Amino acid sequence: MRVLLAALIVLGVAATGCAYPVAGADPAESKPPLRTTAASSPVTVQPATGTAKLISTELRQIRVIAARPDVPGYKRDQFGQTWTDDHAGRGGHNGCDTRNDILAAQLTAVQYRGRSRCVVIAGSLPAEPYTGRRIEFRKAAANKVQVDHLYPLARAWEMGAARWPLRRRIDFANDQAANLLAVDGPANASKNDSGPGEWMPLNRNYRCTYVLRYLQVARKYALPITANDRDAAQAITRSCA
Repeated sequence: MRVLLAALIVLGVAATGCAYPVAGADPAESKPPLRTTAASSPVTVQPATGTAKLISTELRQIRVIAARPDVPGYKRDQFGQTWTDDHAGRGGHNGCDTRNDILAAQLTAVQYRGRSRCVVIAGSLPAEPYTGRRIEFRKAAANKVQVDHLYPLARAWEMGAARWPLRRRIDFANDQAANLLAVDGPANASKNDSGPGEWMPLNRNYRCTYVLRYLQVARKYALPITANDRDAAQAITRSCA
């Protein structure tokens, strides 16, 4: 009888391809690789194998220059009307300006003005990227939440955008998918037009994602980075997953 029972068990495993789980194993732990939090940006085409590896991959594809050049002539309107809806990227020509598109996409508990489907008057950032704090947005104090260009406009101007046609500069300034982020106003002011070589978010948990997204924008628009940016990016990989 024991021999017959053992044979039936073996035949059952062979027929179904199944076996009993190993003691202590959790089938729920078999998950696909985690994607970086910058996955909303369509410029990452490699399989997500960890932010540190993605940063290293980006660095191999981006031109590095010794220092940021001094290219005069930058004005905000060199990148078109501020937050125009007239651009070719995500949200373009949808009837809402870019700033309101970003607020609507990145805030929670969003409230709109009257019957408007565009004008955001309130919402929350549960974990603002640059500080990690919860921030409540109200239209009456709009500067409390600002929309940041991860690769700043003035920096882009000096790194090559001064030679771009106006249409490309407009698309860059309104690139909702890759280059724009709703953030704490004072943190954005402290960042100004810096890159990773000069500034990092106070929120250490966002630093790896910030660096990765900065590099992705640089590659997407064929903009160089400085040697200080490269060194900072290489250094941050030691603390990235």
